[in-house]
Amino acid sequence: MTTHASPPGSSTAGSTGTPPATDDLTAAVFRTTQQGEPFRRLRRSQRVFAAVATTAVLSLYLLYVLLSSYAPGLMAGKVVGNLNVALFLGLAQFAATFLAAWLYSRHANRRRDPLAEQIKDDIEQARIRAHSHIVAEGTAA
Repeated sequence: MTTHASPPGSSTAGSTGTPPATDDLTAAVFRTTQQGEPFRRLRRSQRVFAAVATTAVLSLYLLYVLLSSYAPGLMAGKVVGNLNVALFLGLAQFAATFLAAWLYSRHANRRRDPLAEQIKDDIEQARIRAHSHIVAEGTAA
């Protein structure tokens, strides 16, 4: 489903070939949607996930840096053959990054995408109702 209206506050508002009343109603629909509970849940879900994932990955990195600086004996400890703890913790950084990306994708697919789709459908329905209202007023005048 394609929309051609600009979000409120954009520089192209009113230049889409639609009457100003339609743009005003579109802006009102967007404002109402942003103040609604589904949109708040969507934003909260994004913020919480991003905060937790960022904290976890950065904490692992900080642990690596601190251990490298303050516990060189531990980091030099052999694990298997000539492979030491520092190498395994360094590789764990890559694993943590890929794990965070996979969890983000999974979280988005399961939690945020269905909610975003619902919000998009609600916006489209509200825009259709608003447009119908303008058309009805135009034919009554």
